[in-house]
Amino acid sequence: QVHLVESGGGLVQPGGSLRLSCRAPEEFFTRATMAWYRQAPGKQREYVASINSDGRVTVQDSVKGRFTVSRDTAEHTAYLQMDSLEPADTAVYTCIADLGNGRLRGQGTQVTVSS
Repeated sequence: QVHLVESGGGLVQPGGSLRLSCRAPEEFFTRATMAWYRQAPGKQREYVASINSDGRVTVQDSVKGRFTVSRDTAEHTAYLQMDSLEPADTAVYTCIADLGNGRLRGQGTQVTVSS
């Protein structure tokens, strides 16, 4: 089964930073919009940020100025850089590759922001 490989989650103190990585199969990466969603306990899944195949970045308002997305074509990997993390950012973060005619999904990675 084709899937995305995520890494980079963990425990961080408020104000800290983490970088999530999402590696896609090379044959899909160049045309994919790479996006992150998150789901906190007891809450619905929400969109976080994305980067399309042209490098255009879109970020949800609640993380604007703190999170950003980038992509490395040579590594067929997208990155979610998260700075100034807050306890409200605690969630399982899942990477999605939107291919237009289908989606690939990562396994999800836990991000916990706590002192």
